[in-house]
Amino acid sequence: MMGRQVKEIPVYVFMGFLESGKTTFVKETLLDRSFTGGEKTLLLVCEDGEEEYDEKELKKNNIYVEYIEEDQLTTEHLLDLQDKYKPESVMIEYNGMWKLDKIFEIRVPKGWTVVQVLSFINAETYDLYSNNMKATMVEQFSSADMVVFNRCKPEDKRAEWRRSIKAVNRRAQIIFEMADGSIAQDENTEEDLPFDVKADVIDVKDEDYGIWYVDASDAPDRYKGKKIHFKAMVFHPKNYPDNIFVPGRFAMTCCAEDIQFVGYKCYYNGAKNLVDRQWVDVTATIDYEFYPDFGGDGPVLKAEKVVLTGAPEEEVVYFS
Repeated sequence: MMGRQVKEIPVYVFMGFLESGKTTFVKETLLDRSFTGGEKTLLLVCEDGEEEYDEKELKKNNIYVEYIEEDQLTTEHLLDLQDKYKPESVMIEYNGMWKLDKIFEIRVPKGWTVVQVLSFINAETYDLYSNNMKATMVEQFSSADMVVFNRCKPEDKRAEWRRSIKAVNRRAQIIFEMADGSIAQDENTEEDLPFDVKADVIDVKDEDYGIWYVDASDAPDRYKGKKIHFKAMVFHPKNYPDNIFVPGRFAMTCCAEDIQFVGYKCYYNGAKNLVDRQWVDVTATIDYEFYPDFGGDGPVLKAEKVVLTGAPEEEVVYFS
């Protein structure tokens, strides 16, 4: 006899530091019956914020709150909660200071499936936290499906913030909510770029490579079919044929300990004659093709000219 199929229980994870807006968002979401559909929902709260939940009001909507400490985030405790409530959906308001790996590595009850991860950022404190707790900040939004900046002001560096997120998480949807509750228009505009995308040949300065690298992936309509010129280091991935190499740069995505080589595939008939770690000037046309690791189309280059050159003044690039 075939075993009974386990029903999928969707799990939504909300991340962010204290005062990042998690609780407010969760309250608004949960009390909107169109979201939960009246399903029995278990809300796991991993920290006490300034905003509090009205448990009686939530119960009226078939939503049950459990507060848990870090040492309670175990398979056994979650199984106990599953048996106690038998929820049809689960929401987790995660503590911003806990290691994120814990929630993804733990063996959750059968059927529990993380379907969406949202990260909330208080725009008023983002630069402060980013400067002093960069690795912790990056961990929070690197796995997010959506990143929400709230309490934004018109003068905030939203384009720069957007690039800092996209540098480590290309797939994340980024939303800027202004202090009055309105949603800001997309900040990814040509005016924010330090190079002219309408020039016959887009000339990317050494210090602007990181900005171009993110933008080329994020705004294909801006670059498809355009010519570009930049300086990069040669790299030959082992699985690439002789006519392809990757011109790229070492970039700091988080901190000094987290430097990665970033670049796009480049078709070039003379690629086999290039040596790894050589510096080259590349003039190429930008196109797009499917990348498995992107889960979609990403930039590719078709080189017209590749010339040996010297290293830039600063070999490591940044995304701001």
